[in-house]
Amino acid sequence: MQYTVEMMSRVLAVSASGFYKWLKANPLKDDAVASIKDEIATVYKESGSTYGSPRVVVELRKSGIDISKSTVGRYMNNLNLRARVKRRFIATTDSTHDFETPENLLNRNFTVENINTVWVSDITYIRVSSHWMYLTIFLDLADRMIVGWVLSNNMTAKDTVIAALQKAIANRGITREHNLMIHSDRGIQYACHEFRDILTTYNCVQSMSRKGNCWDNAVAESFFKTIKTEKLDKYIFNDNKTLKSFIFNYIDGWYNTVRIHSHLDGRSPLEVFLKFIHKLAA
Repeated sequence: MQYTVEMMSRVLAVSASGFYKWLKANPLKDDAVASIKDEIATVYKESGSTYGSPRVVVELRKSGIDISKSTVGRYMNNLNLRARVKRRFIATTDSTHDFETPENLLNRNFTVENINTVWVSDITYIRVSSHWMYLTIFLDLADRMIVGWVLSNNMTAKDTVIAALQKAIANRGITREHNLMIHSDRGIQYACHEFRDILTTYNCVQSMSRKGNCWDNAVAESFFKTIKTEKLDKYIFNDNKTLKSFIFNYIDGWYNTVRIHSHLDGRSPLEVFLKFIHKLAA
């Protein structure tokens, strides 16, 4: 078992700075630090240059390397390894319509125990050459997996929320017995009769954010900030096909299957999903 310098310093009643001073004079220290830095650089690179020190620490500990966040942060600074700074974006919501808007039944209860209980959804836009494309997602609050997504060249309900929901329903095998709650903003795509007809067919309960309150749908919006920061903001897209390929690789090849989440105790959505499946099969 390995212990952090900070912990051993407290146990032995010595200062951490004194220990590091001793290490500086120890020729073996250079090799040890170099090895740790290599491990940090590998984790950082495999994350697509997106992990900061907290997530790097989680991955290192999975490999049996017990190291503090402050030490990893210092080594990452030495290596000039920095997670990209999050950039603001504007969500696409048209709530100026005459359709009925359900109450906020979710009420920011973003911690859900079982999969296929509550899904949240949102739409954002992405620049491609001289036009916009629109990404619609449905996310399960229990395992934080993107259960359905579509990329469209328009904002119609048919090509955005309806198409994405139908994919999500097929992917998760949703039936009327699930009593699934769907939460979104008050956009016209979610409020229209066509979308609500599908919810009725599958006995889904609809919940909507309060007007002008983005925090009521914070998890869905957080995903868009993440994908734009970690992937989309790094590139300029000249065609729809390339953008769709990037999104597929990110969601299905990284976010859902590999990327660790602090909300999931350092696990990926796939790990949590499989745990639920094993529990149901037991």
